[in-house]
Amino acid sequence: MTRPFEPEDILSRPLMANLATMEAEGPRNSPVWFIWEDGALWMLGHCEGSSVRRLQVDPRCAVEIVHLDVAAGVLLHLGLRGKAEVLPMEPARFRRLLARYLGPDPDSWNPWFIQEIAAIDDPEGRWIRLVPDSTFTNNVSYFRTGPDLAFP
Repeated sequence: MTRPFEPEDILSRPLMANLATMEAEGPRNSPVWFIWEDGALWMLGHCEGSSVRRLQVDPRCAVEIVHLDVAAGVLLHLGLRGKAEVLPMEPARFRRLLARYLGPDPDSWNPWFIQEIAAIDDPEGRWIRLVPDSTFTNNVSYFRTGPDLAFP
């Protein structure tokens, strides 16, 4: 029972995306933070990161994002497919992504995380940019309320 929904219902939320890439031994999957801007999904990477290395060899990828709220009976699935490109980090976009996940006030962000992990100005940081060739949505928010949908 496929029931489509607007992708923005997922893309506007600070959820985890799963980036699937390929290598000789088979598919690989990585959880990533993302931001949707300019008609593209932007995901964090690093020049030495395994996802970046795999995409530089074979840019084909798939991204799955799921919004699950068991108590409310909401289950939305978004799938994106296409060829990704690896681009240099843009600190301004990175700050917008961090605001999505950490809140709008940079003064409230964990200084250790920002300096040691996020490393906003690290010249080795990379963006993985996907302009989807195909998009799939499925609203299965009927597991508590079926056949009626709990969302929207």
